[in-house]
Amino acid sequence: MDTSILQDTSNPLLSPWDTPYGLPPFGQVSAAHFLPAFNVALKAHRAELDAIATQAAAPAFENTIAAFDKSGRLLSRIEALFHNLTSSETSPPLQAAERELAAPLAAHRNAIYMHAALFARIDCLHARRTSLGLDAERLRTLERIHLDFIRAGAKLAPTAQARYAKIMERLAELTTRFTQNVLAAEAGFQMVLSGDNDIAGLPPSLLAAAKNAGLERGVEAGYVITLSRSLIVPFLTFSSRRDLREQAFMAWSRRASSSEAGGKAGGHAGNNKNGDNAIDNLPVAAEIMQLRLEQAQLHGYDNYSDYALADMMAGTREAVNDLLMRVWEPAKIKATAEREALNEMAIACGEGAGIEPWDWRYYAEKVRASRYELDEAAIKPYFPLERMVEAVFDCAHRLFGLTFIEKPQIKAYHPDVKIYEVRDGHAGNRLVGVFLHDNFARATKRGGAWMSSYRLQSRIEGNVLPIIVNNNNFAKGAPGEPTLLSFDDARTLFHEFGHGLHGLLSNVHYERLSGTRVLRDFVELPSQLFEHWLSEPQVLKRFARHYQSNEPISDELIGKLKRSRTFNQGFENVEFVASALVDMALHSRNSMDGLDLKKFEAEELARIGMPREIVMRHRLPHFQHLFSGPAYASGYYVYLWAAVLDADGYEAFVEAGSPFDSGVAQRLRKFIYGSGNSMPPMDAYRAFRGQDPKVEPMLREKGLVAG
Repeated sequence: MDTSILQDTSNPLLSPWDTPYGLPPFGQVSAAHFLPAFNVALKAHRAELDAIATQAAAPAFENTIAAFDKSGRLLSRIEALFHNLTSSETSPPLQAAERELAAPLAAHRNAIYMHAALFARIDCLHARRTSLGLDAERLRTLERIHLDFIRAGAKLAPTAQARYAKIMERLAELTTRFTQNVLAAEAGFQMVLSGDNDIAGLPPSLLAAAKNAGLERGVEAGYVITLSRSLIVPFLTFSSRRDLREQAFMAWSRRASSSEAGGKAGGHAGNNKNGDNAIDNLPVAAEIMQLRLEQAQLHGYDNYSDYALADMMAGTREAVNDLLMRVWEPAKIKATAEREALNEMAIACGEGAGIEPWDWRYYAEKVRASRYELDEAAIKPYFPLERMVEAVFDCAHRLFGLTFIEKPQIKAYHPDVKIYEVRDGHAGNRLVGVFLHDNFARATKRGGAWMSSYRLQSRIEGNVLPIIVNNNNFAKGAPGEPTLLSFDDARTLFHEFGHGLHGLLSNVHYERLSGTRVLRDFVELPSQLFEHWLSEPQVLKRFARHYQSNEPISDELIGKLKRSRTFNQGFENVEFVASALVDMALHSRNSMDGLDLKKFEAEELARIGMPREIVMRHRLPHFQHLFSGPAYASGYYVYLWAAVLDADGYEAFVEAGSPFDSGVAQRLRKFIYGSGNSMPPMDAYRAFRGQDPKVEPMLREKGLVAG
C-alpha cells in the first residue's frame, strides 16, 4: 500500500492502523468517515491502475498481473470493514451510506474491468501464457484474472459496455435495497408472549432466550419471539398453541412481502412495527431478474443461468438439474411417509388429521420423541455454546495443529464479539491469522450465518495474515445463563467454522486465489465437511456436557442421535431442493416479460409437485442467497453439490480408521483448506481423495437410499 496517501489523521480510515494485528480501529470509526474515505481510496486505486496500464515497459507477469493483484489495498481494507459492519452491526447512518455508495462502488468495478489499456496488457499476456514459463500458481492467477475481465465485459463493444455499466450500477442499488428490506422486515416483527397460555409447551431454554430477546428490545414483561431462526424454529417445534404457531410461521414465511402479509400478527401476541404495507421485495427482485437477463444476453448467453454456470464446477444446467432430481424424487417419497406419521400423531393427540406447514415441526418433534425416545429439549442442555466453541477449536487443533488464544483486551465492533490469535503448532507455533467470533442475533445484524474476512491471506507484500470472522445468529441466553444450542445450531457453528478454516489456512501467494475465492460450488465443501466432526462420539463425549452437572452426554443419547440422523430428511431435503429448483427455473428464463414472481413461485412449485404441507426454505421475497448479490444466483444448488463432495471426502477418514488420521488431515489441509483457487477444484479434490467423488455416500447420509 502507498502509505503516502495515509495522511488524513482526522479520518481513522485514512490513517495508518497502528492496532494489534492490523485490525480495524473499530472504536474510532463512525458512519460519517466512510464516504470521504471511499472518495480517497477509489481515486488512489484508479491512479494505481492507470500507472500499470500506461507504463513504458512491455507487459510481463510481475509488472501487470502481480501489480494488479497488489493494487487497491487501501480500498480493500476500507471496503472489508464497511461491508462487515453493514452486515453485522448496522445503523441508519451506515445504511444510508450503503445506499449512497452502492452505485459508485459498482461504477468503480466497471472502471476496473473495462479499463481498455489495462486489459490490453492482460490479454496480451494471456495469449502468450504457455510460453511465459510461469509456475502453476502464476499461470492460474493470470487465467483467473483474465477470465474476471471477460466476465465483467472487457471484450464488449463500447456501446454494450456503456449499457453493461449502467446495469451493474443499478443491480448494486437493488441488491442493497433487497438486503436492507429483509433486515427491516425481520427487525420489525416481534411476537410478545405473556401468561402461561401463550408459553404452553415451550422448554426453559427457549423461554430464557425469548426473555433475553425481550429485554434487548425493551420488553420488560413477557417473552419475545423474533424472526431469528434460533427463536422461530424452536417456537414452531414446541409451542402447543396452534394459532400462535400459524401466526409466527406466516410472519416468517412472508417476510419482506407486504403483498401477501394479510395484516399484522393479531391480538396481544403479535406486533409488526413496520406496518402492513411497508416492505415488498417482489418488485425489487423482479427488476433484478430483468437486469440479470440483459447482463447475460450482452455476454451472448440465452439466459442468466448459462452465464453463471459457465464458471462453476457443474458447468451446465443439465448437470445441476440431474443432481437435484436425484434427491428431489426420493425426498418427496420420504416426505409423504413422514407426513402420514405426523397425521397419525396429530390424531393420537386428539387433533384431527390435516397437517399444515406450521404444524410440521411440532408433530415431527413428537414423532421423533416417540420413535427414538429423543427429546430436543433434553438435548440442548448438553450443547452450551462455550463448550461447542471449545469443540471446534479442539478439532482444528487435532486435525491441523491450530491453537486459538482469546485476546479479551482487544475490543471489536460489539461487546459480544470475541477475538482470537491463531497459531500453528505444526509450524513452530507460528502466528497464522486472527479470528473473530460473532455468535448472537441482534436487531442490527442480518439473519443467517456466514463467514467473512477483514483481510485475506497472501504473500504479495510479505506474509499477509488473514483476519477472518464467523457470524452466527444464536438466541442469547438470559443474563447469567448459558446459551444452549440445538443440535442443528451446533451443526451451523461447525459449518461456519469450516469456512473460517478455509480462510485461515489459505496458503497461496496471490490474493486473487486466496481462501474462499474459489468456484462457488467448491466453497461449501470445507464448511460442510467440517460438520462431520460434530457427530463423532469421541468429540461428543468430551465436549457435549450438561451445562449444570458437567456430566458428559451418555452413550445411549449418542446412539439415539445417530439412529435418528435420517429422521425428517424428506422434509429437510424437500425444503432445500425446492428452493434450488425454483432458483434454477427462474434464472433459466430467456424472457422476463410480465414476470409475476409470486405467481411464478406458485406455478413452479406446482409443476415439480411440492407437497402442500412444506414451504420452500427461502421464499423469493427474502431469498438473500439469490437477491442480495450475484454469488448464489443460479447457484443455490451448490450446497447439494458440496454434499456429494463432503460425504465422499469424509469416507477417507472412515477408511483410515480415525476421524483425526494425520495423513488424511495433512492432505485435507494442503488441497482443500490451503490451496484456495491455485488449482482447478476437481484437481484439488482428486489430490486429496485419490479418486473422483461418488454420489452414493451423500444419498446414504440423507437416508434417501438404503445403507
